[in-house]
Amino acid sequence: MTRLGETLRAYQARDPAARSRLEILLLYPGVHALLFHRMAHWLWRHKLLFLARLVSQVSRHLTGVEIHPGAKIGRRLVIDHGMGIVIGETAQIGDDCLIYHGVTLGGTGKDQGKRHPTIGNGVLISAGAKVLGPFKVGDGARIAANAVVLKEIPPGATAVGVPAQVVRLNGKRVDYAAQVDHTSRMGTPALQTVESVRRRLEALEEKLERLEREETALQS
Repeated sequence: MTRLGETLRAYQARDPAARSRLEILLLYPGVHALLFHRMAHWLWRHKLLFLARLVSQVSRHLTGVEIHPGAKIGRRLVIDHGMGIVIGETAQIGDDCLIYHGVTLGGTGKDQGKRHPTIGNGVLISAGAKVLGPFKVGDGARIAANAVVLKEIPPGATAVGVPAQVVRLNGKRVDYAAQVDHTSRMGTPALQTVESVRRRLEALEEKLERLEREETALQS
């Protein structure tokens, strides 16, 4: 009951549309999904695996939120809207996090054992974001809408894009890739293609200028 009260207060603090705790308790699917998960996780820890999966599947059909009963979720998690959220078996979520609809905390299919991400405290994951792999998203990090996160995100960072790159760290704009490794820069295939075309254009312009100078010298 203490945890339920904390959760309802967290929803009320973060959702300006929430008018009362009773409304949140009765009408918010994110709260229902968390209640179902507490039950399913208890069954999972006590080796009642079939019943745990049964409860999680009932929750999925009723709320649109799929949380594997093995996932570990901290206190005061707020699931806003919730539809389409998927949280994998070995995922871990810290305290005071906010997750919007369409988020996936999943795996890449290449890992064994710990396959899903660990989310720190106070993390915000915006709508449609995918966090894939057994790495950590640091405390207070922000993941932008529709970002695809494939590598660890440091505490206090803001990550955007596909694949996601850190663009802010503790409120200041940064080039985190360059800070981590000056010899390799993260980039997408499209950006690499554009850079290759730019370099070829510069080379052609230099060659054309050289030919024009030689022609002018011959005429004079």
